[in-house]
Amino acid sequence: MRTSHILLAVAVAAVWGLNFVAIKLGLRDFPPVFFCALRFALAALPLLVLDWRAGPPLPWRWIVAIGVPLGVVQFPLLFFGIDVGMPAGLASLVLQSQAFFTAIFAVLALGDRPGGRQIAGMLLAFAGVGVIATEMPSGSSLLGLGLTLAAAASWAVANIVMKKARAPDLFRTMVWVSLVPPLPLLALALVVEGPERIAHAFTGLSWVGVGSLVYIAGAATLFGFAAWGFLMRHYPASLVAPFSLLVPIFGMSSSALLLGETFTTLKLMGGLLVFCGLALSVLRLPGVRRVGA
Repeated sequence: MRTSHILLAVAVAAVWGLNFVAIKLGLRDFPPVFFCALRFALAALPLLVLDWRAGPPLPWRWIVAIGVPLGVVQFPLLFFGIDVGMPAGLASLVLQSQAFFTAIFAVLALGDRPGGRQIAGMLLAFAGVGVIATEMPSGSSLLGLGLTLAAAASWAVANIVMKKARAPDLFRTMVWVSLVPPLPLLALALVVEGPERIAHAFTGLSWVGVGSLVYIAGAATLFGFAAWGFLMRHYPASLVAPFSLLVPIFGMSSSALLLGETFTTLKLMGGLLVFCGLALSVLRLPGVRRVGA
């Protein structure tokens, strides 16, 4: 990879890692479901300058099929999880279990066969999640962990749909997908959070809340997916995917620096198991070749 493209991949990982801090800060001003609705409404704004008359890069059935698990299910679960007590740094790590859920669902939906390293990585990572769970106090924090795992599973469903849809342009796809969640999420917010809480979010809005919303929609969603899509078009996925391992590193370090989150020895051990499981599944070992390759 060119040096500039390596720096771009690292920048995307940093932006996505800091995204969890932005979510935590934004939830101080916005209720979680309404926050998600605003995030996707803002992320859809590029349609005002793109040639929207040309239509989405995929048939509408695929846009909706991606938008529901990704926007209507995954992000509300993640935002709820962080809102009820899941630390932002740990959320950035646990959410990466989507890679393992994707591999599991790919077996069921696509007939894929995971290799021995993938299976070992899954077992190692889920053992790490189990270790983290023993350190989470019962109640809201444990619920937050469960919601984050559910968000990872929902993200995996969206990954499978995107793979089957074969989106030609990840950025344009994400902009059009962003049209799907706002109205369902707004309706859900009115029912679950109520008009009064939504109105209070605007009356008590701070610049930190506004900045968090703009960062999540603009930097994490639009820039992140545009840059990632660019890299995936120019390089093999096996070369780009390992950079996603940097996301929890940036997420955990930034949450410690900016939010003052602390990690016990046991949580760090569990996090290390998850990270090693991810690395085992994603990274290619030098000198190892498949028979017949």
